[in-house]
Amino acid sequence: MNRAALLVLLFAVLSAPFLLSACAPAPEPCNDTLGCVDIGPDEPLKLGMIQALTGTVAALGQEQVRGLELALARRNGKLLGHTVQLLSEDTYCNPEGGANAALKIVADPKVLAIFGTTCSGAAALAGEVMSKAGLSMISGNNSAPFLTSIGGHRAPKWVAGYLRTAPNEESAGPVAARFAYKKLRIRRAATINDGDIYTQGLTNGFRHEFERLGGTIVLDATVNKNDTNMEPVLTTVVNSKAELVFFPLFQPEGNHLLLQARKMPALAKTVLMSDGSLIEDSFIQAVQGAAVGMYFVGPTPPRKTAALEKLAAEYQARYHTLPPTYYYVNAFDAANILFDAIGKAAVQGADGRLHIGRQALRNALYATANHAGQTGPLTCDEFGDCAAQSFNVLRMTDPAGGVEGLKGNTVYTYAKGQ
Repeated sequence: MNRAALLVLLFAVLSAPFLLSACAPAPEPCNDTLGCVDIGPDEPLKLGMIQALTGTVAALGQEQVRGLELALARRNGKLLGHTVQLLSEDTYCNPEGGANAALKIVADPKVLAIFGTTCSGAAALAGEVMSKAGLSMISGNNSAPFLTSIGGHRAPKWVAGYLRTAPNEESAGPVAARFAYKKLRIRRAATINDGDIYTQGLTNGFRHEFERLGGTIVLDATVNKNDTNMEPVLTTVVNSKAELVFFPLFQPEGNHLLLQARKMPALAKTVLMSDGSLIEDSFIQAVQGAAVGMYFVGPTPPRKTAALEKLAAEYQARYHTLPPTYYYVNAFDAANILFDAIGKAAVQGADGRLHIGRQALRNALYATANHAGQTGPLTCDEFGDCAAQSFNVLRMTDPAGGVEGLKGNTVYTYAKGQ
């Protein structure tokens, strides 16, 4: 090849990208206040997924992932004709992990929204990062009141663009307190949290309602995450003469506290109560008979329907096991609300390219009304709560029955507004 021909070829190669870009359709003008995401005809639609993927609560995170995967499978893995690419990060169920996971996700300007988190503590900082970056985030598991609303007002950790399908546990602590005071006739109670916004929110709610009813909180204690020796706090419980201990802890701290309490004769008659974070087969298998007589306050399970049975069958076919809890159902609903909102916010070009305003997506999420969820009708309010508040108090009588047996032994039910 002579020099002139080589120069012509080199010019053609170097100029090809510019010629192609000149021929490609210009991006849609962006008039959205938070910016826009443009997705080419052959590009994937990117979603961030930040969940607790390792550690003692990984089982909860796994159910969130599976709920999303099942919802996506119903759509053949695509939204608006585009393959969905999930960018996954581990939050480790703590605030720093949540922040780091969110920072990694928002660093990609093509990511449209975030699905997460598992733990409310991780959501607090992740939500701040997400909101400042102009994204939207929806969770199927967070339930701490501090993230959305308390008493009909914005909660301390509320941020724009954050929504959830798990019920706000603003009522869970008070429900536990009312059951303890009115049904069990407890007058002296102790509370134990682990210092994060989720467990503190529950113990604060219990304390306020229990005292309002006329009871006395004789101890309001905090243990550290990863504590294994619960003898000091349990000794303080004994000295306080508490008749009941409300400890909405996660595993393994909840396991340690229960097992060690059962070994202390002075606590033999003390009522023990926790919350939904311990309504887990892994917890029941770990503590076995020590859980007998224990109470739990948790969200009312979804009503059994043909649609729910169909979803459970899809779960079993895909993962070769029965669903251990109903938490994947909340995740399934959250994913579908997000997918529907993307469909409403997107402007689709003739060639399949998508133009999506970030504020338009937020608006579509908040406008969700009477969504036909597997957990029931879902309507998202201005604070980001999409589910109605309904809680059961359960009593463990036979560990061999697992979670299903526990849920079948409901001793008290509360539904807000009823």
